[in-house]
Amino acid sequence: MPAVQTLSEQFASTAEFFMVYIREAHPSDAWQISANERDEVVHASPTTDAERCGLAQTCTGQLEIDFPALVDGLDNATDEAYTGWPERIYLIGRDGRIRYKSGPGPFGFEPDELKAELERLSMETTCK
Repeated sequence: MPAVQTLSEQFASTAEFFMVYIREAHPSDAWQISANERDEVVHASPTTDAERCGLAQTCTGQLEIDFPALVDGLDNATDEAYTGWPERIYLIGRDGRIRYKSGPGPFGFEPDELKAELERLSMETTCK
């Protein structure tokens, strides 16, 4: 996420950045991984929108994300529509078309690929 935060600052005049918080990847009431326990990010699956919003705030704070977070509903409609899990990065053009979709994160994130597409988008915006 630090690379995405940096890109959000570099391309603030070209693109708006949002994090979409979807379902929990490793909730304590399902299955847990040792890295979550080590990093003290062990949370149960929320049962209300307010609980999910609270977890989203915790996540953005721990990741030091300065751009806004949007929160998927408990029906996970956004996750289902965009294959958000495991986490992904999308760049959506002003026309609503997907310009870039990362591989599954966090290991599928290629910040240089996103940067290249943001530069193309910036050139298109500047040349119009």
